[in-house]
Amino acid sequence: MKSLVYLVPTVLMEGRTECLPAYLADAVKNSAAFFVEDERTARRYLKLLWKEMVIDNYEWWNMKEISGETSGAFRRLLKAGKTVSIISEAGCPGIADPGQQLVTIAQEMQVVVKPLVGPNSILLALMASGMNGQHFEFLGYLPIEKTERTKAITAIENASRQKKTTQIFIETPYRNNHVMEALVKHCHPQTRICVAVDLTGENEMVQTRTAVQWKNNLPELHKRPAIFLIEAT
Repeated sequence: MKSLVYLVPTVLMEGRTECLPAYLADAVKNSAAFFVEDERTARRYLKLLWKEMVIDNYEWWNMKEISGETSGAFRRLLKAGKTVSIISEAGCPGIADPGQQLVTIAQEMQVVVKPLVGPNSILLALMASGMNGQHFEFLGYLPIEKTERTKAITAIENASRQKKTTQIFIETPYRNNHVMEALVKHCHPQTRICVAVDLTGENEMVQTRTAVQWKNNLPELHKRPAIFLIEAT
C-alpha cells in the first residue's frame, strides 16, 4: 500500500461547516493517524464531519511544535504505507501553520500529498478586497514592539507602492485594534487598507477604505479573527 498525506482544511469559525465539501469525510475515514495543532478541538471537529468516528481507533500527534518524536512518528507511518491527515486550527494546513514542516518531510520522502478544498482566510480576504489579486505577498505577523511595528508598516507600504503588490498580514486578535490604529496613523492618507474579520461567520465584514476614510470610523476588532491588506499607489 502506498502512503498518502491528506491536507484537511477546517472551519474558520467554530461550527460553521457549511463551507466545507462533503468529501472531507472520506479522507478522515481513510486515515490511520492525525497530526493536529490541538487534539481536543480537532477531535470535536472530526466528529462533526463523521459522527460515527471512534476517536480511540486512530493515532493522534500534536504538531504545534514539531519535535523529533513527532517528525519521527510521521516518517514511521509513511514508511509503513499509512494514510495520514494533517489538520490546522483554522483554514488550510501548510498555510501560515506548522503543518508545512510535515509536508516538507512528505515531499522529501516522495509521498503523494493531497491538498483538499476548504476555506482560507487569506484568499477570501483578497478576493473581497478589490485589491491586486495578480501580485500579492503574505507576510505573517507584524512585530509586537511598537517602534519595530511602525518601521514594518512603512516598509510594507513602500513595498506595495514600488512593486505594485497587495501586502497581506495577520495579527493576534487581542492586538487588532492597536494594529489598525497604527495603520491609519502611519500610512499615507490615500493608501487603501482592507480589514476582513469573522470570515464565514455571522458577523463577517470585509471593507476597503483609504487610511483617511478609516481615521474617524475605526472598526471594533478586539478578539475578532482578522486579516489586513494594504495597497499603496
